[in-house]
Amino acid sequence: MSVIVTDAGFATTDWAADLGAQDVLTLASDTNPHTVDLSAAPKLVRVEFPSSADGRGFTIARVLRDHGYTGKLRATGHVIADQYAMARRCGFDDVEISDDLAARQPEDQWKFRSDWRQNDYQSRLRRA
Repeated sequence: MSVIVTDAGFATTDWAADLGAQDVLTLASDTNPHTVDLSAAPKLVRVEFPSSADGRGFTIARVLRDHGYTGKLRATGHVIADQYAMARRCGFDDVEISDDLAARQPEDQWKFRSDWRQNDYQSRLRRA
């Protein structure tokens, strides 16, 4: 099983569970985001994170958003709570983690980072 993390914490249901295979596009972390064909207009793009040390998925999300993708973007795999704010700033709507990771990093750790707009670099500069 897996847990969906949103700004509100752990989601009890996954809206994407009812989507068909044609509505979901899964991208590996080594995908060149400039060559992704979104003409089929998938409702959900899942970007895999094989390791929390592999940040290529953040670039993929940012490029897809910059190229006009407005559907749902989901980071999936080894994303840790400390990376949640970055995932949201890059364009991800939510994060899908394993039950094991959710047990090691409970909901309160994710919710602590859910105000991803508050502590970004530019906001800190504006307050200074």
